[in-house]
Amino acid sequence: MMFPAFPLALSSEQIAQELVSMSERAADGVRALSQVRQEDVAYGISPKTAVFRDDLVTLYRYTPRVAAPLQPPVLITYALVNRPYMIDLQQDRSLVSALLDLGLDVYLIDWGYPQRNDRWLTLDDYIDGYMNDCVEYLLKSLNIEQINLIGICQGGAFSLCYAALHPERIANLITMVAPVDFHVPDGLLNLWMGASGGVPTIDPEQMVDALGNIPGDVMNFGFLMLKPFELGLQKYLSLLDTLDDASHSTNFLRMEKWIFDSPDQAGAAWAQFVRRFYIENGLVRGQIEIGGRRVDLKRITMPVLNLYAEKDHLVPPASSAALEGVIGSADYTAVSFPVGHIGMYVSAKVQKQLPPTIVEWLHARTQ
Repeated sequence: MMFPAFPLALSSEQIAQELVSMSERAADGVRALSQVRQEDVAYGISPKTAVFRDDLVTLYRYTPRVAAPLQPPVLITYALVNRPYMIDLQQDRSLVSALLDLGLDVYLIDWGYPQRNDRWLTLDDYIDGYMNDCVEYLLKSLNIEQINLIGICQGGAFSLCYAALHPERIANLITMVAPVDFHVPDGLLNLWMGASGGVPTIDPEQMVDALGNIPGDVMNFGFLMLKPFELGLQKYLSLLDTLDDASHSTNFLRMEKWIFDSPDQAGAAWAQFVRRFYIENGLVRGQIEIGGRRVDLKRITMPVLNLYAEKDHLVPPASSAALEGVIGSADYTAVSFPVGHIGMYVSAKVQKQLPPTIVEWLHARTQ
């Protein structure tokens, strides 16, 4: 947004006119926003069906759009800290919708909303429990031996762990804006957690002792503080310029709904992830244990496609790019896009390029 310039030579009448104009745009915007229906900003736009439930976790299958989707199916694993409908937010920029149009059979793990009695859930429960149960359901119900796995953000780290523990079950692995090396000297979040020899700014176990589950609002506040002006003020001021555009306003509300729809984090799992992955950088050091077994990334020998954002402030590109040097696969492909973390989901240009990149890569490795 271009703010009105108020030079000293500007008369009080001109300043008043600028302020009135701004107020009128805001009023027009309020009227436009009042016309937006709840279903216009719903939880994703692509039809899906729940096919399996495990406690608070739900496995969804999106309705295929071609007669014979590519097999094996794709299972998408998203982060715990946000809701997965970011990848299906609006029709013209939906990763899920594009993958369906291009002939994939798409499943998604929805981790749900942890309750107070879920505070003792661990990473073992999520990765070797719920995630493994979803994979086993697909293998048995479809009578197949392998699936394709897409891990996004924190879900990418989970997918790396799972693929290393169960390589025989994963035909192809795709990681998207996934953190790998948590101690690269880039990114404020890494520095807060002790990268580059720094002292961590939090004690995760102490926080869990005090709070139980970590409130979603606490997580949201931390993410907003990474870019306080841009994420906390500038976007709302910029909105004044486009509030009279109903389509833009609806998309803005979809994004706001997603940002503030933040589940609480199961206390034990959150503390383990912060301690083992961020503070100790255990993933690249081979020090993570899940279900009593060490996560050895060299056991990832299936084809790997690594997708990352060049301007990512949450997962620095160097963190994702480190994957090439720590896995055992001889078939590794990396593709970067000139956007930030959120841009990977909502950039119109990226969503024209990203889905075909995934599908063409899979087709080349499917017999």
